[in-house]
Amino acid sequence: MALEEHTQQEAQPAAGFSLANILSGSDENLELPNLRGKSEEVDSDGETSTAPAAEGYCVECEDQPAQLHCEGCADDFCEVCFAAQHRKGSRKRHATKPLKRVDEAKKKAKLASEKEQPSGSQGHEDAMDTGSDESDAELEQLAAGPSTTTTSVSVAPEIGAFVGDWFLDRSKYIPMRLELAERKYLRLLEAALNVSEYTDKIDTIGFRLSKAKRIVHQIRELCAIMSGLVLAADYKQGQELFTDREFKENEDFFQKIFELGRRHKIMNPDKMRSTYGKLIYLLQDSQSPEVIDMLGFSCVQPIRTVYTVLEEQNALDLLREDLVSVATKEIYSEGRTRRDIQKDIRSKEKAIEALSAKYQRKGLSQETIRQCLYSIGDNHAFLRTNRDPCDKMIAYLKQYFHPTKPNDGKSSLAIKSGKDLLSENVPYRLRDTGQGLNRVQAAPKTSRMMHVILNRAQRSIGSWVGSSVIHMGDHNVPNALMFIDKYSQIYRILLPICNTISKIPELMTKHALRSYIENEFGSAEGCSREILGDFFRHGFDGSGADNFFDAGSCIDGRLTSAWNWCNSLEKKRYFPVFLLAGFIGFDGDW
Repeated sequence: MALEEHTQQEAQPAAGFSLANILSGSDENLELPNLRGKSEEVDSDGETSTAPAAEGYCVECEDQPAQLHCEGCADDFCEVCFAAQHRKGSRKRHATKPLKRVDEAKKKAKLASEKEQPSGSQGHEDAMDTGSDESDAELEQLAAGPSTTTTSVSVAPEIGAFVGDWFLDRSKYIPMRLELAERKYLRLLEAALNVSEYTDKIDTIGFRLSKAKRIVHQIRELCAIMSGLVLAADYKQGQELFTDREFKENEDFFQKIFELGRRHKIMNPDKMRSTYGKLIYLLQDSQSPEVIDMLGFSCVQPIRTVYTVLEEQNALDLLREDLVSVATKEIYSEGRTRRDIQKDIRSKEKAIEALSAKYQRKGLSQETIRQCLYSIGDNHAFLRTNRDPCDKMIAYLKQYFHPTKPNDGKSSLAIKSGKDLLSENVPYRLRDTGQGLNRVQAAPKTSRMMHVILNRAQRSIGSWVGSSVIHMGDHNVPNALMFIDKYSQIYRILLPICNTISKIPELMTKHALRSYIENEFGSAEGCSREILGDFFRHGFDGSGADNFFDAGSCIDGRLTSAWNWCNSLEKKRYFPVFLLAGFIGFDGDW
């Protein structure tokens, strides 16, 4: 009987959407008109899907060309989605065969988009989405695995080695170092952002003006503040720029100012920590067609990179010179004599002067060429600072711990708690995430890159403990800005640990400190092993979250656990060793 009644209820048509039906109490089967067609279905994640994936595209992500056909599932997948769906269980044994229609699908999609796009909008699209083809190609290259040729993601050429196109490819992603005059405008932008209440006025619910009008009002107010500051700093220049002129007539000036802020943040992630969010949200809103129409101009222009500067002056051959590897090398002092350091400095400056003299021309001064070379050197130093602590921790992990056979209980890194987490993406809306109102927005390119990295990590180690969920565009990590800001802090966690471990042998040279370490930990190796063992056990076990449904063993939950370990460091019995090694904090430069 229960089954029959349930069947009859399902057979009844949905009640009409009217005031009478709402007030009558029969509102269980009400359906909003024209919101869901008969052909639409709701998947297990609660998302509405209207049609299967387009031919030639992955059945899982639906936005990447299919690369493999799974004979067990009878579906086509891109390589990243296939690895994620067939990581373990019976699916792991599914046979596959490669597909040869990836390039054809890309060409068809490109031709279709070109036909749909009006000819007059090409310039604006280029300004909004610069380098999308290059970024997609790089993603596909990463997904396919390391290449035998020299690419922008490979190791830099050795000194004296053949350079080829390595620096040419890499320079597309290296921002130009700010010049002295540009730093004046950067301070102006930061001052204006400090007093701006942009997010307070825009990211709020319930306001008498429409959101578009509020955005335009706030952008004009910020531009007015910057105009006043320019006038106060340089009266003559301010008069030339703003006397009897509308904001839209100074479009180039404002675009330049906003671009300076973005470029500075890319090169220095530790800077603008309280103002950069305002800047990005402002620029995000300014790209709305309605806002551009009301404002009269666009606030966004492409990032000024080493490649674009040299390309404008037809000087890209500079980056193919073998001498560039000398002119841009990073000079470090660890374990080297002052004489060797000074020798490297002189050879580097000599190479910079030789290249700048050779390629200077009208429109491209020697100082600009020096800035290009210094920018590449800055990028090398930045990458080393962020990469080396990770490499050192992996080396320590392999040195002090066996993957399957721990020597004793203290050497075991087994994680005893933690649960999987399922995420639900809710894109493009302002919502309360539990930490106030946040902009929840999907980030397909960032998500794709992270899944590529995760896929390569899983393939390299052969097995994986815990969940593979990467939060992005949900209440845990609302958008790409929050995501990138979280993961750019990893070196802040690892660097103090690496510095402490490396200084323990130095501490052992002092008699009193040697006695303390031997009495407490048995030996220098025992001290290092205890610090590393505690971090590897509790920095990745899902601790630090309110509940395992919002963190746990997912990718972001590991980072939450690592920060929780940092927060509890002062309670550890080895904390005095950190202090003796010069530890100040995880938020400093140490």
